[in-house]
Amino acid sequence: MKGIILAGGRGTRLYPATRVISKHLLPIHDKPMIYYSLSTLMLAHIRDVLLISTPEDLPSYRRLLGDGSDFGIRISYTEQAEPAGIAQAFMLGAEFIGDSPVALILGDNVFYGEGFGALLRQAAQQTRGATVFGYRVHNPEEFGVAVFDPQDRVIRIEEKPARPPSSFAITGLYMYDRDVVEIARGLRPSARGELEITDVNNAYIARGDLRLIKLGRGIAWLDTGTHEALQSASEFVAAVQGRQGLRIACLEEVAFRHGFIGADQLKAAADRYASSDYGRYLLRIWEHERD
Repeated sequence: MKGIILAGGRGTRLYPATRVISKHLLPIHDKPMIYYSLSTLMLAHIRDVLLISTPEDLPSYRRLLGDGSDFGIRISYTEQAEPAGIAQAFMLGAEFIGDSPVALILGDNVFYGEGFGALLRQAAQQTRGATVFGYRVHNPEEFGVAVFDPQDRVIRIEEKPARPPSSFAITGLYMYDRDVVEIARGLRPSARGELEITDVNNAYIARGDLRLIKLGRGIAWLDTGTHEALQSASEFVAAVQGRQGLRIACLEEVAFRHGFIGADQLKAAADRYASSDYGRYLLRIWEHERD
């Protein structure tokens, strides 16, 4: 399975902070926001990643992430000149996707929880259909919301309904088979002029090929699209890391733990960031594994 990170848009809800920087490069506590979405794909053992962003922001991502070799993966890039909906990512990435299944994650989504990586790797084994992830929220009217039948099967997804049919929002992480490109190409823009990911999901539902996995209490899903949400996410990461002494979304650690890079590359990263807590954390991992 390949992976796409959609990190486009103008981030207008975060103005003026995002007038000169992509919102996905803003820090969540001690790391750029983009680290969290990329680490999610890496936890799913996805090692071929396409990052989509604006023409003016792509050079910053290239400087930050390079070709992915520091993390034992491959990262390529493409432009989204004007945002036209989440589903546009599949047309922009059609050549990259080819005949492979693909996971799409929005660059401002943060996931964390015990067993989440194993859940991702299991879901990534799919070869047909779609998998989406549902999360219980107190404000479902702000999201795409799952509608269930009496047997708890998802029968449709409603986009930001005034009267939500359930409390389960669809998160910004989606997995599809190779048919998603043709499905996206067949969409018509919505009333707001966008190609909606909800329409993609409903197309899979119509053919009986969509699976919804409910994320339980042990997993956190954070959307960081507002100043308040960004602050809350930073406080969450700081609290977890401070209590456990473990880093969330440390790309080099994820790469090392899953065999994408070896000890020498881990040590090189520790040396590169030697003057920061991040670098000293990597050094502790290297020393522990060496001993």
